Amino acid sequence: MASGFFLDGAMIPRNEQRSIDERAETRHPAVSNTAVLEFRGRKHVVRLINLSRSGAMISFQSMPNIGEAVAIHLSDRGRVCGNVCWVRDGRIGVNFAAKVD
Repeated sequence: MASGFFLDGAMIPRNEQRSIDERAETRHPAVSNTAVLEFRGRKHVVRLINLSRSGAMISFQSMPNIGEAVAIHLSDRGRVCGNVCWVRDGRIGVNFAAKVD
């Protein structure tokens, strides 16, 4: 039986700003400001905000579901597969399936 709920980031409101950064890896500004995101069988040119060995933050106006599979084409690293880990205010977080160098 399907419920009417989706994990799109809107179900879990955050009432306070983060007080600490829990990420283990340093985020770096993107080498290129754009990337190509494969999402639900279509390709979208997106703005890449930052990048680490295990993930990326992307400006993307669509609302993917948390856990949804995506692939990102990075100019300096090629195609990288991952999953959406958060969605908020026109941005999404992607965890890569494997760390990239």
